[in-house]
Parts: sequence; C-alpha cells; structure tokens
Amino acid sequence: MRMFLRRASVCAVATGLFIAPLSCFSERSSGPGIDLEGCDVQLPSEAFGSTIVVIRDFNFSPAQVSVSPGSKVTWVNCEPAGTAGHTSTADAGAWSSPLLAPGSTFTRQFSTAGPFPYHCDPHPGMRGTVTVE
Repeated sequence: MRMFLRRASVCAVATGLFIAPLSCFSERSSGPGIDLEGCDVQLPSEAFGSTIVVIRDFNFSPAQVSVSPGSKVTWVNCEPAGTAGHTSTADAGAWSSPLLAPGSTFTRQFSTAGPFPYHCDPHPGMRGTVTVE
C-alpha cells in the first residue's frame, strides 16, 4: 500500500480510498505542531502507524517526540525542491539515515526505552529528541 501526504491529508492509493487527515498515523503524529501544508511526499508502507517528524525550514517539527517501545518514527523532508538534503542521525550512533532530499522519508523503529537525541549531519544546529517510554 502506498500513501501520500498532501495538504495534511493521507491517501491510500492502492485502494483509491481517501482517509481523513492523518487518520492512519498514531494520535501522536496528528497533534499540535504538525504542519503538513504544502508537503507532497509519498510515504512508503513501512511508515504506516509512525509518529511523523516534519523537516522544514531547517528544523525538525516537533523537535521532541515521545513514543512507546516498538513504535516507529518517520522523518518527512518537506523542504522545497532544490533545498539541501538532511539526515536524522543519533548523537550516540544508534542510527543514521541516508541524506534525505526534499520529498524523501526515513523510518526507524524504537525498541529500547530512553532518550535518543539526534541531529542533521550537514546542519548540526538541527536537533531533536525521540523519547521512548
């Protein structure tokens, strides 16, 4: 199943069914601070059920997310075409995404409890934390 983010809506293309805004993501992904306006990104099936972190204006939004063990987080690069790519890289080395061009995504599942601060390798001022509790 392929999904698309476009103007804060999620569509399941395989079935042709329109799904209400962010309804196929966890309740944490649709909270305040998530702004998908103008973001036209195709989400892979592994992103289903993820908490979404939007990359826009050289920031992670929200910068702090809390998830339960076993949950997934998906970073979605909503920068305009032509903007430099970003990464999601754990400060302690637990993960490092490939360079995410605008329109790209990266999903990681978190099994271990604790705080996981991360940054963007090319732009170290971009910082966030995933807290697993």
